[in-house]
Amino acid sequence: MKHKLIGLSVIAALLSPAAQAVTDAEIDASFNPYATATPTFADLKQGAVINKDNVDKYKDVLDPATYSFIKKGWHNLEVEATHSIPYDKNYIAATKKNANNVKIGAKMGTIEGYVAGRPFPAEPDLKDPRAGEKLAFNYKYGMIAGDSERIFPFYWEFRDFNSGKLERTIQFDFRFINFMHRVSQPPIPEITPNPAKIYRGVYAKVLAPLDVKDTQILIHRYDDDTKADDAWLYLGFQRRVRRLSMSNTTDAFLGSDLMIEDFEGLWSRVSDFKWTYKGTANMLLPIYRHSGLKKTGLVESDGFKHAVTTGKSDCFYDVPWSLRKTYILEAVPNDPASPIGKRVLYLDSQTAVFPQILIYDKKGELWKRWTVGFSDSAYHAPANKNAGMAVYSTASMTDVQSNHCTNLRLHAIIDAKLVPKETFNVQNLRGD
Repeated sequence: MKHKLIGLSVIAALLSPAAQAVTDAEIDASFNPYATATPTFADLKQGAVINKDNVDKYKDVLDPATYSFIKKGWHNLEVEATHSIPYDKNYIAATKKNANNVKIGAKMGTIEGYVAGRPFPAEPDLKDPRAGEKLAFNYKYGMIAGDSERIFPFYWEFRDFNSGKLERTIQFDFRFINFMHRVSQPPIPEITPNPAKIYRGVYAKVLAPLDVKDTQILIHRYDDDTKADDAWLYLGFQRRVRRLSMSNTTDAFLGSDLMIEDFEGLWSRVSDFKWTYKGTANMLLPIYRHSGLKKTGLVESDGFKHAVTTGKSDCFYDVPWSLRKTYILEAVPNDPASPIGKRVLYLDSQTAVFPQILIYDKKGELWKRWTVGFSDSAYHAPANKNAGMAVYSTASMTDVQSNHCTNLRLHAIIDAKLVPKETFNVQNLRGD
């Protein structure tokens, strides 16, 4: 019996978190995968343009929707050199301090021991059945918009994909805040009091046009991923606040091609999907240095220059893409009532953001391509120079089934002064 107990104790030790500890070197590699070498692909160089005549050469580094779009002549892609994006030092330090205390929970969508930083910085393993879920938590707790961010002005343009007609433009003011797990903007590590343990808040207000002016939406996401979000909607013409059912996150938002579930690339709980890690590949993604754009349009007061649209019906952005180390995920909704069959998501390994998401219907056919362009913060608006993250720069949703698109022009600033915590009180919806 004594020998048996010794044997079991050895096995337990080998399976313990300490035996699987992630090293500082592995964490450094997670945040700088290009420290020793940058990804390459035959004939893919800075300034190369991929079009319908040569796209077959680059099929292996393109997602299937983008390959199809280029093959049809809908748009071209210019290639930019792969650049490492220096990440927030506080976030990296928090990862090194806390990562070895983090475990995936016994129940799907649960996590244990998380404090701050990247929860699972080790390389994903195809043999790990919960590798996809771990990567989804890396996204949830990533520097998606820093500890707080304001996107203002924020223009949404609705277009007919066949005629190119600009049907409608809505102007928003969007704000995001982390109440918990903060690393760079005081107060650190959380905003108190916060008895409900709200992790993240989103607030949006419509500024124009007149028929939807003053419409506001407020969403609270809880740190407990198994707890449903709370949301409220204020309709200016009714002058009242009502609770918003988060079962409607897949409905069209204000007539656009976006759902609430598409906010920030993907606004959903980890527990909303069955996640599968499909592998790692070098892929072209819309990650670039925004200040180096060759063509620019509208200029903001701080000097930030918006990208211009291009391609079929002006439904795409004229920004370069770069070759990036990419984790490929598949997410199947747990809710059988969801109109989505699956999402295929391309997670940039360095920044843990989703620059590209393909949305398929229940029949397995492509429904939408959701492309979110990110810029190195040091090459974005002047105020973001030291943010240490990938910043939202452009976004376009192309619905290939309804022949429609929505383009988003973003002026995103990482600055706590622009995002007062009072913005995220329900009472604020009546008086903002």
